[in-house]
Amino acid sequence: MRENIQLACGECKQRNYSTTRNKKTTPDKLVTKKYCPFCRRHTEHKQVK
Repeated sequence: MRENIQLACGECKQRNYSTTRNKKTTPDKLVTKKYCPFCRRHTEHKQVK
């Protein structure tokens, strides 16, 4: 049931993190605040394919 996903920075669009999510419990795209080493600050990271 869990799928591997990539998280990309909302500002510079770099793919920085990979994680897993459960499709049944979180049907929406995952959005978290994480540190972007390219922007050098905390930004919103969104799920991409």
